[in-house]
Amino acid sequence: MSHLFTRNLTFQSNDLGKEATIMLTFDADMEGLYEDFFPVVWKVSKFGKDGAHATYTSQLAFSKPQVVDGNIIDAETCVKINDSEKTTLTEANDIYHFSPPHAGVSGVLQAVNSTGSIQDIAVGFMSPGDLMPKPALYFNGVGDGSHVTARFTPVLRAYITSDYQETAIIRGAIDTPAIWSQDLAGLAESTTWTLKRDAATGHYTMVQS
Repeated sequence: MSHLFTRNLTFQSNDLGKEATIMLTFDADMEGLYEDFFPVVWKVSKFGKDGAHATYTSQLAFSKPQVVDGNIIDAETCVKINDSEKTTLTEANDIYHFSPPHAGVSGVLQAVNSTGSIQDIAVGFMSPGDLMPKPALYFNGVGDGSHVTARFTPVLRAYITSDYQETAIIRGAIDTPAIWSQDLAGLAESTTWTLKRDAATGHYTMVQS
């Protein structure tokens, strides 16, 4: 089992000259992105006077998400899972259940749909105190007998955009470039980042404080 870690991220700004909205999501280039699965918005924060805090834990989990108007509002059930493990989703009397994980294919997470019907499945991570995981990747229309195979690397990206809300499923590539991208596994446990804006160009950057 891989070593679990926590990352505490603090985002702050000096006087930007205007209000800006930052959006965080795990949408690093992955095979099948926007076709087989979709990233989910993790955090949205407005930067005026205040900054933002975010805590990531590397304990991954599969969930059966509840989706309303393109947003994941909750999950019916979930199971913690680690790299190279596999679980099976079943249904009985409208109750869904993931089996205890067991050894699977090396380097990936797998969830098999054995419910008898098409299901949506999400990959996310557990947050301290939460019963259900924070969704990071959303797989929709997983057929009965099919399985989800996920290679999740915690590469977090930040965008300046007010087009999204937290837990929204991002159905297509974001039309503004990321201003920041970090593999959280490579960071210290706690880091602080400062959002800056070039008054001449209007371009934003994020630098470690």
